Amino acid sequence: MAIALFGVVSAPAAGLAAEKNVEFKVDGQTVVGTLALPDGVASPPAVLLLHGFTGSRDELEIPAVKEGIFRRAARIWAGRGIASLRIDFRGNGDSEGAFADMTLDGQVKDALAALEFLAGEGGVDKDRIALVGWSMGGAVGAIVAGRTKQKLTSVSLWAPGSNMPASIALLFGPDIVRQGLASGDRPVTAKLPWGAEVSLKSGFFQSLYAIDPVAEIARYKGPLLVAVGTKDDVVFPQPIAGQVLLDNHDGPEELWVRPMDHVFNAFEGTAMVDELIAKTGDFIAAAMK
Repeated sequence: MAIALFGVVSAPAAGLAAEKNVEFKVDGQTVVGTLALPDGVASPPAVLLLHGFTGSRDELEIPAVKEGIFRRAARIWAGRGIASLRIDFRGNGDSEGAFADMTLDGQVKDALAALEFLAGEGGVDKDRIALVGWSMGGAVGAIVAGRTKQKLTSVSLWAPGSNMPASIALLFGPDIVRQGLASGDRPVTAKLPWGAEVSLKSGFFQSLYAIDPVAEIARYKGPLLVAVGTKDDVVFPQPIAGQVLLDNHDGPEELWVRPMDHVFNAFEGTAMVDELIAKTGDFIAAAMK
């Protein structure tokens, strides 16, 4: 899908990004990210990308093009003059920490630190920072939007987990959730529908009930885009699960609904992924003017 090379900067020939790995500390552990700065753009606006459960900063690879969805988004938005930072939450990807110790509130702490890092990065405009979160990263994004002191020009949530206990119970089964809540520091292992196995401690399961993304988004008054798919079998029913976030948000907002699954039909090709990236890019750009 062709992406128009217009955007939020007036610099000529905004080009593809020069990417570099970056690091910052959260509770003494290293969080690793990739910072993409568009060529030829002085002090560009920027977006923070938050990956989903069991994901990493490049996110799911699209089989047809062998490119992660977040990496693709960063590249396309760089062509519009928008910088980006995509991070691995602690316990995921290249960041330090054990996956078994991961919690929802821990990911919120990582994301808040990432915003602080991005705003302090000399190469971007700290007054024009947006946020994008996918799935559990969308739940984290909703919470962060309500809590951060950093000005956010917009928030875009892709298939966000608006009811995390229900989503995890669907993935793991209710018996695993019960075991997890009572397991303490002994990890409980669950098999995911696609065959992977994960082990998590009680802290993770308890954190799902301790923080409500729907309540948290009420404190964010800026532009909000919620993108959901009617074929999503992970966060559903849609569009109801997405609409509830808008119902509790007071500000400019849009619910974007398409016949897509939880991974935006990525296994069928790039068409829906690119439509989502383009739509989000338009939303980010409009809010930054």
